[in-house]
Amino acid sequence: MEPIVLVIIGYCLAFFMAVNIGGNDAANPVDTAVGSGVLTVRQALALFSIGVFAGALLQGSFVIKTIGKGIVPTIPLAGAVATVLAAGSWVLIATLKGMPISTSQSIVGSVIGVGLGMVLKGELSLGDLNFSVLSNIVLSWIISPLSAILLSLSLYTVLQKRLTMLETTPGGRRAIKILMILTLLFSAYSFGANDVANATGVYLFVTSKYLGLPDAHTMLVLASMGAAGIVVGGWSIGRKVIDTVAYKITKLDYGSGVVAEASNSLTVWLFTTIPSWLIGYGMPISTTHASVSSIIGVGLAKYGRKWFQGSKSVVLKIVFSWLLTLPITIIIGAILYHIIGLLVGVI
Repeated sequence: MEPIVLVIIGYCLAFFMAVNIGGNDAANPVDTAVGSGVLTVRQALALFSIGVFAGALLQGSFVIKTIGKGIVPTIPLAGAVATVLAAGSWVLIATLKGMPISTSQSIVGSVIGVGLGMVLKGELSLGDLNFSVLSNIVLSWIISPLSAILLSLSLYTVLQKRLTMLETTPGGRRAIKILMILTLLFSAYSFGANDVANATGVYLFVTSKYLGLPDAHTMLVLASMGAAGIVVGGWSIGRKVIDTVAYKITKLDYGSGVVAEASNSLTVWLFTTIPSWLIGYGMPISTTHASVSSIIGVGLAKYGRKWFQGSKSVVLKIVFSWLLTLPITIIIGAILYHIIGLLVGVI
């Protein structure tokens, strides 16, 4: 098979991955606006679409280079195809089940699997894998949900009385609605900046090699393609996960919804931006973990331990799916890399 044919197949799979990201992760920016009753699903998805394109085009490069070059020095063509196929398949399964998993963990796990596959085939040594970047990513997966919980819990505790007063007047309710719309747009922007890399980051080296584009133009092309797929996925298969996160974790009202969304969007944006300024790589955190954790934070602030009683089974299923994501995608990524390499003879 000619390399250019595999490139085309790979781009189709990258779009497939982007659609699945949109299907699973559209819930992250729109969940609180929908769950609190401020916006309908269609209205929220329209704003989501605008924010995702803005974030992907303006800041998507921050994390694209982390996925594309940060963990494995250069991901070959067969590896890029194996990565998006492994991650996309797992995300699709979770989406159809209505489970909000981490697409960032899915793609990073698949990249690790490909890297280990390359080590086993003697194409890389274990020392070639960038464990410092990987350790920073794993650390961000731990810190980001904890930060989101603490931020939303603290903000809601401090603002609860003020928000309750605003909700009692028509003018106050309008003000909160406007805040919700603004935080949704910012959350979608942050999501686009962080998660577009999950679909297209592995094609950074491949696109530069076969299309001859410099990195800056390559990342713009990849960000545009990824954003388009994410929007398609949100509109086409996003409803199940939106319903799970918006309604089944805790009961949201205007005040708790806007605080959870603000906490989620700020957490994602900071982990995308600050590390890029400091170490040159944005952190591909789980926007799902941040979103769900923000809702848990306001649930704890508003209802205490009681928030968990009505949603215990749903929360446990979500956490279980989170724990499965990394090992499953590592294994699938390594296996697919080996199989694709044998089938097409392109490494």
